[in-house]
Amino acid sequence: MRILHTMIRVGNLDRSIAFYTEVLGMRLLRRDDYPEGRFTLAFVGYGEESESAVIELTFNWDTTSYDLGNGFGHIALEVPDAHAACDAIRQRGGKVTREAGPMKHGTTVIAFVEDPDGYKIELIEHK
Repeated sequence: MRILHTMIRVGNLDRSIAFYTEVLGMRLLRRDDYPEGRFTLAFVGYGEESESAVIELTFNWDTTSYDLGNGFGHIALEVPDAHAACDAIRQRGGKVTREAGPMKHGTTVIAFVEDPDGYKIELIEHK
């Protein structure tokens, strides 16, 4: 068994695809429209779905925003340098919500950024 994907609902699919591909450097792996159900699924990731976990962006055609609630935490990405990643994300128009630095009660360097729908993405430095 393995994790296939994490699904998040997005209010503007093109904006979300642009964020995950242009700001975070993922690739659009596939995009499928389901006209009878009035939704589109887009899968983004750093590797092929057959080899790594990816993110499923679900766009319901009649919904432009969602209440994120307080149950979902964040998506985590490994980066070689959290400070450099924050700078690059900011330069590409991304929003850094917590600058790179040691986590509370630990030494691991982390940072947080936010996607266009308000989902948090944690950057974890691994050297």
